[in-house]
Order: sequence, then C-alpha cells, then structure tokens
Amino acid sequence: MKRLILALGLGAALLAPMGLVGCDTSPRPPGDTGVCFHYVAPKGQKPRFNVLARNVPTLESCAAQLEAMRLHFVMLGGTQTDITGAYQTKFLFLQREGIFIGDTLDGASYIALVRTGDGRLVPPGTPAQ
Repeated sequence: MKRLILALGLGAALLAPMGLVGCDTSPRPPGDTGVCFHYVAPKGQKPRFNVLARNVPTLESCAAQLEAMRLHFVMLGGTQTDITGAYQTKFLFLQREGIFIGDTLDGASYIALVRTGDGRLVPPGTPAQ
C-alpha cells in the first residue's frame, strides 16, 4: 500500500509541471523564417501578430523595420514610443533605451541595441562617434 501511494505521489509530482505548461496562455512569437511581425494587443480583442516585412535576413534588420515604422507613426503625430515585434520565435521590445530581445512577452529580456545620444541604434559597447 505504501508503495502504491509513493508511486502515485511521484507520478503526480512529475506530471504537475507538464500541466502548468499547458495552462500558459501568453502569446508565443511566430517562427516563420525571415518574417518580421508587429505585435498588437488591442483592449478587449485577441492579441495578434501583423506581418511588417518578409525576406528579412536578420533580427537586427527586423528591429530596423520596426524602428522605421515607429518613427513614421511619430512623425504622423502618434504618441506611442514603445513597440513590440517578433522575429523567428523571439520578441523584440523597442523602448527609449534601446531594443531588447526576449523569449516571452513577460519574461526576462536582454539588450540587443542601445541608443546613442543622437538617437541611433548601435550594438552595446560601440564607441560613440
């Protein structure tokens, strides 16, 4: 009897993390090769990934496409300064400090490009010119 209880308890402990993964409802970035997406989450609607550009060779190129879109909207009078995008299973977060990359929408992210004093985006550690 003790072995049965131990086996059931061990089985439940091993299966519990699998059940928690199934409950995760946060959006996952698409894995389409070479496609740059703009992520939008309108209030009261389902979040979606809109195609911004195709045949994008690198993550940095996708970041540049998103930055160009952001600047275009700001020049038209928009006030949104933070933008989220996606490229090949990675989220891109365009913020005032630079561009951050993460695997999840709410998880940890790391800096990919930083803004210089004149607003350019460069890799971290690049000397100012």
